[in-house]
Amino acid sequence: MAQAPLKKAKPGTGKKSSSKLGPRVIAPKKAQLAKQRKTMKKLSSGLINKTEKSLAERAGHLELLVNAKKEKMKEKRAEYKKK
Repeated sequence: MAQAPLKKAKPGTGKKSSSKLGPRVIAPKKAQLAKQRKTMKKLSSGLINKTEKSLAERAGHLELLVNAKKEKMKEKRAEYKKK
């Protein structure tokens, strides 16, 4: 009686690499340091928003960035309608 050929093993699935985690941040124990970190975060977010807006104004027609030019046009139209 003839034997059947050996079954080939299925290739295993590769390891799923989890997204890289950022460095751990240790929370400050002093209230003053916590408040300082909070204000720094708030101010830096404002700067980031301003830079993104200015980049979007310069880019103009590019849709990859936030299109602030359209927002300005809407504001101007609203001003003219009020007059």
